[in-house]
Amino acid sequence: MKVKKIIPHIPVWEKGDRQDGIFSRSDFRWDRKRGVYICPSGKLLRTSGTVHDGRTLLYRASKRDCDVRPLRAKCCTNADARKIPRDLHEDARDVARRKMKTKAFARSRDERKRVEMRFAHLKTHHGFEPMRLRGLSGARDEFHLVAIVQNGSVTRRYVNLACIARTPREIGTDRQ
Repeated sequence: MKVKKIIPHIPVWEKGDRQDGIFSRSDFRWDRKRGVYICPSGKLLRTSGTVHDGRTLLYRASKRDCDVRPLRAKCCTNADARKIPRDLHEDARDVARRKMKTKAFARSRDERKRVEMRFAHLKTHHGFEPMRLRGLSGARDEFHLVAIVQNGSVTRRYVNLACIARTPREIGTDRQ
């Protein structure tokens, strides 16, 4: 596979963090060289190499290791041994996690939020659907058309507000 060196600018959603006192996935260290997870007590979690659901490898601890560990109550709960799922593309997610901690990522996230808020407004208030025109020039033209429509609705809103602010008596004096 050819590596494209694309820098991710979206956050990684962590779904493996636990709040109940049981070790989270982040408490287990990934050893990239050996291709294993290392638990907080230093034991290894290995995989059989079987891909589940077309995208996940399961890393399992040995039952013998888990039976004698003093940290078992914080690790295994009711299971015989701990298992950790790892996505086939987890290396890319690790890169994104490292980038999330940079100032450039924070700046990019803030800029992206501004744009996303405008898109949300366009979708909810102006019926903006997926792009119909293709390419950069098509996208630019479509955005210009949407901006014109949006500007028109804002102008119309100001005119309506100006008319409502005036009393009926003032409006009648304009005709004289």
